[in-house]
Amino acid sequence: EVQLVESGGGLVQAGGSLRLSCAASGFTFDDYAIGWFRQAPGKEREGVSCISSSDGITYYADSVKGRFTISSDNAKNTVYLQMNSLKPEDTGVYYCVLVPVIGARSWGQGTQVTVSS
Repeated sequence: EVQLVESGGGLVQAGGSLRLSCAASGFTFDDYAIGWFRQAPGKEREGVSCISSSDGITYYADSVKGRFTISSDNAKNTVYLQMNSLKPEDTGVYYCVLVPVIGARSWGQGTQVTVSS
């Protein structure tokens, strides 16, 4: 069973930075994408960023391009999301998600990010 454990959320002022981490375990497949969704109060969950395990290709939502950077340490099965120049609209619960080529997505428990104005 895939397990995803997020950490690094918290409260920060607008313009500040946070780094989220997601440690993945319990899987044996080599080809997958791993990344982050977020959900603000009263809004639908939206994709933020992801990275491919096979070639390192990354994806960013337009709203975070130039401010967020995703990276991975394959030896540690850990993915990071460096979030800079944070805005109040970045507030939400951030979920780590692992998407294999075949099979269902796995989700972490979520970590709260709150950006005060």
